[in-house]
Amino acid sequence: MSNHMPITGACAWNGGEMRHSGRWLRDLAPAHLAEIDAALADVERRGLAWHGITRTDFPLPGMAALLDDMREELENGSGMLKLRGLPVHRYSEEQLRKLYFGLGSNLGTPVSQNRSGEMMRAIRDEGGDLGSRYGQIEAERTESGKPFLSSYARTLSNGALRFHTDRTDVVALLCVRQAAKGGVSMICSSVAVMNEMLRRRPDLAEELYRPIHRSRLGEESNSAESIYALPVFDQLDGRFTSHYSLTYIEAAQMVPGVPKLTSAQKEAIAMLADLAHELAFEMTFAPGDIQFLNSHVTYHARTPFEDDRTSGRDRLLLRLWLAMPNSRALPEGQEVLWRRIEAGALRGGILRADQAA
Repeated sequence: MSNHMPITGACAWNGGEMRHSGRWLRDLAPAHLAEIDAALADVERRGLAWHGITRTDFPLPGMAALLDDMREELENGSGMLKLRGLPVHRYSEEQLRKLYFGLGSNLGTPVSQNRSGEMMRAIRDEGGDLGSRYGQIEAERTESGKPFLSSYARTLSNGALRFHTDRTDVVALLCVRQAAKGGVSMICSSVAVMNEMLRRRPDLAEELYRPIHRSRLGEESNSAESIYALPVFDQLDGRFTSHYSLTYIEAAQMVPGVPKLTSAQKEAIAMLADLAHELAFEMTFAPGDIQFLNSHVTYHARTPFEDDRTSGRDRLLLRLWLAMPNSRALPEGQEVLWRRIEAGALRGGILRADQAA
């Protein structure tokens, strides 16, 4: 038996219904694009760097109703959106960074994505020795005999990414270019996953409401030995949150002294992964699309991809992490990940190395 009850509402959806729904789609109108262009022209005239742009620097009063609607859908609706229609071919990459950061600053507050303090990350296949650059556990400590790559290193490869959440209220991905093959985004409702686990195996659902150890290797630390414990599922006053990345859990299991997962925990994690695939749907990206996901109520994954640089089909996404002004309050104990748990708090992201010291 479980002590928890299913959560109903717009956040609990399955992929089948979303494939036939347009509730998660929004479009930029010509008037919106004209306003974005005007704001971009002004910040360029003033010589502002993209990372210095604030909401005040990039006024979008004509988009206020659309942005309010987007915030509402992300927090109190399905938890996901695709905003279509940005003509990316008209802009240089630097101009895209400026208008994207300006747009993101109107929706929420951008937060740092790694210990270097990066506020926007180019997501592409960087190739080479990703582990040495972005974190790995050496081969002699792994069962496979190969280095274990951090989650951050895997993100910057062309390999598949398993279902996971990011350490932010909302993660936004602007598609600049798509790969020649693959790179399909898969999304599921983490609320639906939890509900279905409660229906089928309430005993396993309860295991995920208990703390499980994770490593901060990669984005948060150079060392796998930096450990914290947090439930995969949690809720407060009927509002759900889930933080999940199997890579962080696996990395923690390689650290001496960390309790080994029980058979029940392993079974629960495996069931979560299976249900995520079962309940997911594919969201295809075209250049100019921006995907927004509420990390508290969705998981996302990616299929492998192949680039063809000679034809200009080499995948490039620009990623923002946004703290949202209408975010939910989080349960006590979530401070270990979010630092602040009150509703609407400036939270999430990863402190720069000099801030964390």
